[in-house]
Amino acid sequence: MLRKAIAEIEAKQVRKDVPPFRTGDTVRVHTKIREGDKERIQVFEGVIIAHRRGNARAMFTVRKMSYGVGVERMFPVNSPRIDRIEVVSHGEVRRARLFYLRDLHGKAARLTQEEGPVGESASVVAPPPAAAPPTAEGAKAS
Repeated sequence: MLRKAIAEIEAKQVRKDVPPFRTGDTVRVHTKIREGDKERIQVFEGVIIAHRRGNARAMFTVRKMSYGVGVERMFPVNSPRIDRIEVVSHGEVRRARLFYLRDLHGKAARLTQEEGPVGESASVVAPPPAAAPPTAEGAKAS
């Protein structure tokens, strides 16, 4: 009974406008920052190094380099402080947690990018093969 009530409350908190992303993707997170009585949007762009799933409790960690210093920030996916999330590129990784990036610097810390357009599935249907030009024998028979 209690679990059902909690699940109903959490279902109301889940955002529908979150794009699909995964670990290794480079994202741009637009967060609302309040300074005094003013509110502005601040962009944090980096690589997702961890993604904890869960309906209302989902979180992801984004890491970027700022003036040679690594900065990591954890964001709740369904937070009202997040204005929007943009997926910049998809990284090709084989791990769920990329904490090893903390020890790498420079070019070694780069991830290889997946082929294909951002936001679409990797499986692209190939166009049908073009008709083969007639051979010399086929031209003589005509």
